Amino acid sequence: MARWQGRSVRKITGGRYRRFRKKRKFELGREPAETRVGETRLKVIRARGGNLKLRLYGAKYACVVNPATGEAKKVEILRVVKNRANPHYERRNIITKGAVILTEAGEAVVTSRPGQDGVVNAVLLQQEG
Repeated sequence: MARWQGRSVRKITGGRYRRFRKKRKFELGREPAETRVGETRLKVIRARGGNLKLRLYGAKYACVVNPATGEAKKVEILRVVKNRANPHYERRNIITKGAVILTEAGEAVVTSRPGQDGVVNAVLLQQEG
């Protein structure tokens, strides 16, 4: 089912906006990909203007950069530690931008948008102590 991303029917005050047109195709949205930790599953989506988006539905590996050394490594994702986008995403192991994931290299923050880019890029968190 499609999502409509047009203007809200209600004002901030609670009053209603008068409709000046019907829904348009460019206001159409899609369901979120909700990338899970597991086997890698990818789907190519045609976006507006003929552009392509890569929907990542499952991710097993992440490209993690160590800011201290500047080197990047492909490491396995173990689980989602924290996700500020939605508290239930931690329990369901859903990866979004800004999520803290536990990898073989340590904890890392996701910097890419897996549901749009098709990859999981992350930056390693500094270990304190």
